Amino acid sequence: MSTFITIIGTAGAVILLLAYAMVSSGRMSGNGLPYQLLNFGGAVTLMINSAYHSAWPSAILNLVWSGIGVWTLGRFVARRAAARRHTAEPAPGR
Repeated sequence: MSTFITIIGTAGAVILLLAYAMVSSGRMSGNGLPYQLLNFGGAVTLMINSAYHSAWPSAILNLVWSGIGVWTLGRFVARRAAARRHTAEPAPGR
């Protein structure tokens, strides 16, 4: 089990570093859904790894980071739903 948790934590660190490098190099928008998904996934996997190893400050940091990710992803979903509703409504006076 420990090896699996280590692999998860390593993957999370690589994901976060990749996302940061992509935004920093201008290859990805920090406001886009792909960046937010990578950020959320990396934080969740690092939270699991940190909690397993009882590294509580890091686990709590990544719990909060994941919470921010959930909130941000929820905003993306809400905006897309609102845009779909807006485009599906007939124009006034028709």
